[in-house]
Formats: sequence, C-alpha cells, structure tokens
Amino acid sequence: MANPSEKTQPQGRRRLPLIPLLLILLILGFALFGQKGILRTLQLQGDYAALEVELRQQEKLIRLLKDEIRALQSDSDYIEALARRELGMVKEDELVYQFLFRSPEAAGDSESAASR
Repeated sequence: MANPSEKTQPQGRRRLPLIPLLLILLILGFALFGQKGILRTLQLQGDYAALEVELRQQEKLIRLLKDEIRALQSDSDYIEALARRELGMVKEDELVYQFLFRSPEAAGDSESAASR
C-alpha cells in the first residue's frame, strides 16, 4: 500500500511553482493595466502633449485679441479700416461703386436665355 504522504508531496511540488507564477502574472497585470500602469501612463502622456498644443494655440489667440483690444483703444486708423470692412462705412466725400458679380453658372444661364 502506498504511503499517503507520498501522494500529497508531488502535488504540493506542482502547486508551489504555480503560486509564484500566478503572483508574477498578477503583478504584471497591475503593472500594465492598473490605474497607474504603463498603458495608462502612456495614454496620459499623449493627453498631456495634446493639451500643451491646445494651450499654445489658446495663448496665441489671447495675444492676438489683446493686440486687437489695444488697437481698438488707441489706433484710429485701425478703427476706420474695421468700420469700412465690417460695416461698409464711407467718408462723406467718397463715392461708392457697387458691382454685381454673377457666378459662372448664373452667367451661363442668362446667356442661353438671351440667345432663345
């Protein structure tokens, strides 16, 4: 008859290496996929770079808007140019010519209608 301690000993030897292997896999899983894992860190670095680019764009826009504010507060030539461009304003002694521009499709339609 076989000794019962001999049967449990080989199984114990098999389980002993399995436990450290499972621990290593668990630690690797947390290192890769955990909240502070490698993949999350790489994702956050990408987000950080994108936010830095957006920050530079916003800072540039702020500088342009501050320049425009200064020009509106102190530069009468800029205000005049803006009024002419945006509002279509003219001086008292100026004569305004308005030209109607037709799209090529509309011009082609009117020519074919005139030839009929």
